[in-house]
Amino acid sequence: MVIENRIKASVAKAIKELYGAEITEESVQLQLTRKDMKGDYTIVVFPLLKVSKKNPVQTGEDLGAYLINDCEEVSAFEVIKGFLNIQLSHAYWLELLNELVQDVEYGKTSATDDSPLVMIEYSSPNTNKPLHLGHIRNNLLGYSLSRIVAANGNNVVKTNIVNDRGIHICKSMLAWQKWGEGQTPESTGKKGDHLVGDFYVKFDQEYKKEQAELIEKGATKEEAEAQSPLMKEAREMLLKWEAHDEEVYGLWEMMNQWVYAGFDETYKMMGVDFDKIYYESDTFKTGRDMVLEGLEKGVFYRRDDNSVWADLQNDGLDEKLLLRSDGTSVYMTQDIGTAKLRYDDFSIDKMVYVVGNEQNYHFKVLAILLDKLGLEWGKDLVHFSYGMVELPEGKMKSREGTVVDADDLMKDMIDTARDMSKELGKLEGYSEEEAEKVFKTIALGALKYFILKVDPRKNMTFDPKESIDFNGNTGPFIQYTYARIQSIGRKAQEKGIVLPESASKDVELTDKEVQLMKIISNFPSVVAEAGKVYSPALIANFIYDIAKEFNQFYHESPIAVEEDEAKRDMRLVLCKNVGTVIKNGMWMLGIDVPERM
Repeated sequence: MVIENRIKASVAKAIKELYGAEITEESVQLQLTRKDMKGDYTIVVFPLLKVSKKNPVQTGEDLGAYLINDCEEVSAFEVIKGFLNIQLSHAYWLELLNELVQDVEYGKTSATDDSPLVMIEYSSPNTNKPLHLGHIRNNLLGYSLSRIVAANGNNVVKTNIVNDRGIHICKSMLAWQKWGEGQTPESTGKKGDHLVGDFYVKFDQEYKKEQAELIEKGATKEEAEAQSPLMKEAREMLLKWEAHDEEVYGLWEMMNQWVYAGFDETYKMMGVDFDKIYYESDTFKTGRDMVLEGLEKGVFYRRDDNSVWADLQNDGLDEKLLLRSDGTSVYMTQDIGTAKLRYDDFSIDKMVYVVGNEQNYHFKVLAILLDKLGLEWGKDLVHFSYGMVELPEGKMKSREGTVVDADDLMKDMIDTARDMSKELGKLEGYSEEEAEKVFKTIALGALKYFILKVDPRKNMTFDPKESIDFNGNTGPFIQYTYARIQSIGRKAQEKGIVLPESASKDVELTDKEVQLMKIISNFPSVVAEAGKVYSPALIANFIYDIAKEFNQFYHESPIAVEEDEAKRDMRLVLCKNVGTVIKNGMWMLGIDVPERM
């Protein structure tokens, strides 16, 4: 029985024996004691006054005295107004320390064949441009969520839907056809996704020129957009693609393969992957068939221009386009088809979409439409809605070519990590290959941690220089703390000390040591909460707290040089436990921790 349950059971027992009343263990309000107060756990006394018929202080004194006798883990108590602060014995903390040191997977719960299956969709790139900073936040959140959900005892399927069709894809294809002069990734030395992205920008530049010329001739902005010959060609190309025109389809396949090769490189560098990738070019057909079936059943309706719509006004929303007048599909059509195929492929218990908050309305609609189509699991889908990410310079726009490419950003981060490490004199004695590996680990750790430590619901500004600082709430600070812990163990062995497997139960603990053990003991509940509310930020900030607390302990307490053998061994075991928590927590964030820095 975990200590929280033990305390709650003892309080319920006390209420019955002291006051002759029955309460449930669940009704006992128990929380961690505030750092500025003495104690480990706090019982809120106020709700119990109606059964004790006494004032808060008297009730607290009664319960504290009872717990001392009934609960062997409780060693002392203090009543402050309506709060009973209880202190656990050093023997309890040492027993917990010895229990946990054997568990290298501490904080994680293993899934079984009967565990729920959670599918998490993230990334969702378009094949008309490379991944950028916004995609980085999406991928890092999705990948971290997959690990946090898995650490909570679920089976997980990581999935991606590639938006590989549509008017935006045709824009890149048409621009390459007109101005590409046969360029390929091989002939230009460019990654395929970057090359295709250049032509997406080129299309927009030429499109704007056409609009400007039409406006100069007297057209309004709306008329210029509608009359643009270039946009008309792009729309005709989309129709040809949907009709499987041989030439257009061949061009589409060739350019998409360039992009996929580029994406694979970026995903590998970023350290994310997928169990199953779906493509809109496959799923939109299923979605279109489902929409037409819904039309026949009267779920949807057709307008005079032949377009198909859903009327959601009775659901508190408006009307939603599902098929254009020319019969081509929209994003919603594709999402309906993708959802159906996924549930056909996997026995999903929960579906989580990692998509920015600008799509909040889209997913409200999707849930309702799936339910209307008879797919009752639709209303239970989870939209993990996160805020936008910007650089200190401001927003980015793909069409205008002002985005920060993921590849460029990661390369710049590695360069910065290299420069800072050399300046600080770290990694001396490393071979060039070893050093480069650590530079990459530090750089990606900095990038990932800086993005994941922010509440995902909030917009954020990513500052590369701030993220890679070796001090403060950063990835490198935590990585360096982990490396320091490994160094302590190595130095102890160099002194001929055999690393202990457990600590003596008779050691007197300092307040700092107890504080560290309290933080360690809270790790599983933080992991559970992070899985419940889908927040990597809870894990990130918890790991920072333990790293910060450990560094204070390290500077105040001798470890390998401690002359008292029992204290030394206890501190070495404590170091190992802190290292396990940091490593497992960073794993949940998708961040590697180096053995040396």
